[in-house]
Amino acid sequence: MSAISSDILAFSFDGLSSPAIDLKFRKGPQKGEHTLGWGLGWYPGDNKAAILAKDPSARDTASLHGAMQDWDVFRSTVFFCKVRGAATGYTHLETQPFSRSFAGQDWLFMHNGDLDKTAMTRLHFNKSIFLEPMGRTDSELAFCFLLGKIQDYGARMLGDVDHQVLLSWFLQLDDMGSADMVISDGTTVAAFYGSQSETTLYYSRVRPPHSDGGFDADSASFALNNPRDTFRTAVIFCSSPFRQGEWKKMQKAQLIIARRGQVVWSNKKGEAPAQPLQIVHEQDGHLQGVVVPPSVARGPVTRAFVDQQAQTQQLSILQSLQQMKSVQHNILNARAQTHAPDGSPLTYRLYDIVHSTEYAYENEVEHSTHIFRLLPVEDATQEVLNATLSLSSEGEDLRYEDVFGNQTINYSIIKPYKKLTVSCRSLIKIYGQAPDDFSSQVRQTFIPLNMMPWQRTMMDPYLMPPELPETQLQELMIYAMSFAERNGRHLMDTLNDINQTIYRDFRYVPGATTVRTTPFDVYALREGVCQDFANLFICLARLLGVPARYRVGYIFTGANYENKIQSDASHAWVEIYIPYLGWRGFDPTNGCRVTQDHVRVAAGRNYLDATPTAGTIYRGGGKETLRVQVTMNEVFV
Repeated sequence: MSAISSDILAFSFDGLSSPAIDLKFRKGPQKGEHTLGWGLGWYPGDNKAAILAKDPSARDTASLHGAMQDWDVFRSTVFFCKVRGAATGYTHLETQPFSRSFAGQDWLFMHNGDLDKTAMTRLHFNKSIFLEPMGRTDSELAFCFLLGKIQDYGARMLGDVDHQVLLSWFLQLDDMGSADMVISDGTTVAAFYGSQSETTLYYSRVRPPHSDGGFDADSASFALNNPRDTFRTAVIFCSSPFRQGEWKKMQKAQLIIARRGQVVWSNKKGEAPAQPLQIVHEQDGHLQGVVVPPSVARGPVTRAFVDQQAQTQQLSILQSLQQMKSVQHNILNARAQTHAPDGSPLTYRLYDIVHSTEYAYENEVEHSTHIFRLLPVEDATQEVLNATLSLSSEGEDLRYEDVFGNQTINYSIIKPYKKLTVSCRSLIKIYGQAPDDFSSQVRQTFIPLNMMPWQRTMMDPYLMPPELPETQLQELMIYAMSFAERNGRHLMDTLNDINQTIYRDFRYVPGATTVRTTPFDVYALREGVCQDFANLFICLARLLGVPARYRVGYIFTGANYENKIQSDASHAWVEIYIPYLGWRGFDPTNGCRVTQDHVRVAAGRNYLDATPTAGTIYRGGGKETLRVQVTMNEVFV
């Protein structure tokens, strides 16, 4: 074992995180002018391209702090950190962690110890020119050996490799000397503690709430003080235990595999996460099987049967699902579609939005009740990284999801006030969408749409046009049919035509209308604002038998279309439901389809169902002054 000692630190978070990391140089004898060094690797934004920051000739971490000043870019689920002991002649090629592109993503690797390089050369028989070491260390040779084994195995990610097979590869390296190693493909982190190691390797699972003081050890310190990381969980491997938290020493020749902040497998007892039990109980004369987590299965269970075969089967299913998830999509929001059907990644845009509403009254308001729909929706194309709502007056709140799926807050204020400020700040990621595929016959392309009876029943609220005089509806029907007829009743061509025509033929005039303005009024005046154009489009679509709903949200005005119009507060547009495809957005105010410029907040049949803020004053108030301000900035990481 060399006198040079190194420290390694690896993180596996359950979601994107920005730990404030500070690496330390241990005090000890150094020979002459030998320098130390540090290296840091992570996957920004959880993409498959890793970033490495290294200083092979450092004597302190001042350069690390300089490299990591912009912590907003420093967000990942996997982090590798290495502090090297005193050495000489090392360059970036020999400074860990190492990174190598393999099977469509970058891999990270760290090693603490010494291996027999001559024996390693004989062991690494994979002669691929893509797996030749660039440096002169035994560590990189071990890295190439592992990647060669993965290639020979036919795998593309760590999750594709049988755990016992992966362990056998580490054990081959373990025979060559001290082999404390950590490897990651950006999703899975595998840590191995060698049987011949003269150092130690610890691990822990850190869960919220997190201490404001962070974690401190001889080798490093870190803190999870970023507001977006309040609820993050992480599995951490390190050379020395931190003084805060519970840390376990790894056993000799132990392999621990972690993924998304959880230990998913270990070859030593007691290290793998507890698996749900298969509980069988009798209900109405039949045996029902229910998977119950151990933390829930505490009370008595009627006729509980837990056999070894059922446990083994359940364990196999869970591991398969975990591997499938890691291999296919690497998704933080379980509903987010981050890849197209062909497997290609979808791009995303990140927005920081602040919506502030201020009410001022002539007299004190003694009692009022409010409805707030300001929290953005989270679904397949929109991921909410952070959303906070603050109010200036104390009250009683009731949070729920309304019948339209909107995140809603009912807020009752019973303490007198003359000014009420409601502010919501959100950090939103908007994914792109693959082009819609209409090749399937059930995805209809012509009007009228044919729907199953239950589909029409569910869509009834979005098929009923507004209550207007019959003569006005007849005129609007003629107008709607003109679009369908000139487009051969083609569904998408008709909708795009309506969208473009309202944008082109109707003037945007703030203050020209009110919330009581009807679609026919807009049709007659040929002017209005975003909510008016949305209401007119909805009415025309419903008259054609196409389900349509009102959508409220925000629009980024830095987009590349001519009419960069945004309302003074939130923006409004239309969503059309296409059977067996889903809701698709159209923005008639700007004559464009809804893509990555729009952030969705609330939806409903009309404006009243989706209005961001509404309220009733029961006592006091008098004259009211309202001020609304929305700022929306794109964040580049």
